[in-house]
Amino acid sequence: MTVTPADTTSARGAPVLTAAGVAKRYSRRRAPALDGVDLEVRAGTITALVGPNGAGKSTLIKAWAGFERPSRGTVEVLGIDPFKDRYGAQAQIGYVPQTPTLYRDLRVEEHLTLAMTLRRGFDRDLARRRLDDLSIPLTVQANRLSGGQQAQVQLAIAIGTRAPVLLLDEPLAGLDPLARREFLYILEATVREHGTTALLSSHVVSDVEQACDRLVVLGAGRKLLDEDVATAVAAHRVVAGDALTLAVGRVVASYLDQRGGILTLVDVSGGIDPGVPMREALLEDVMLGYLAAGRPGMLDRVRAGIAGR
Repeated sequence: MTVTPADTTSARGAPVLTAAGVAKRYSRRRAPALDGVDLEVRAGTITALVGPNGAGKSTLIKAWAGFERPSRGTVEVLGIDPFKDRYGAQAQIGYVPQTPTLYRDLRVEEHLTLAMTLRRGFDRDLARRRLDDLSIPLTVQANRLSGGQQAQVQLAIAIGTRAPVLLLDEPLAGLDPLARREFLYILEATVREHGTTALLSSHVVSDVEQACDRLVVLGAGRKLLDEDVATAVAAHRVVAGDALTLAVGRVVASYLDQRGGILTLVDVSGGIDPGVPMREALLEDVMLGYLAAGRPGMLDRVRAGIAGR
């Protein structure tokens, strides 16, 4: 059965993307890209998928899109396994890759026409309205658009499919701050107006702060954090100093501040030690702490440098 956006809205909060024990290994000589990931993305939300390079973000997104078959475990889109029913799963997805895949010599309007031929039920008027909101002309060839405009065209096409799920694989990489903000504004409007669910891969704190309800952090192929943004911030504190010299609750990781000093992110959901000076965490602290937890080697080199002075 095909699930429409209206069906998704009525089941707001139900899982629309699931991963169960998902592992992916490209080579026996390399560490696994994913290593036993369990995850649910719920309807009507915008979830940020964050992690250092090589953490498995793109691999997981491509698994849901039916482009990368897991070595172990299962993924589902609205209950559909994309490797048992690829057409059924992909009919529920609007996909925006990191690198624009527009045809250089086709005008914007021609891309919308092509989308109509490839995707049953494509809403060209909806896509046009989104582009009109940003003053992107339909008569211009793709190779004359800026990177931000090309990303917006791809998002408009994904929105025009009226798919209940949007998979956005770092589409904001390389865009200027204004283009990023405009992209996220259109994304937010679509989710709020149509009950769409979005999974956005991004490293940028402002992206998550502006648009996202939930934060999922991957590191070394594993899920390190999966929490509502506000709850994740409230459950952590920051201590000045290195985790190697601290004993304050559950240490997540140490990371560098802007001046090269070392801070430590601590999970205080089990309680706070009143004898340890600490400050409230910002979303940036939470993201940096878990990114560092997924890539510890860099700080080891900093420690070695400090010790050798």
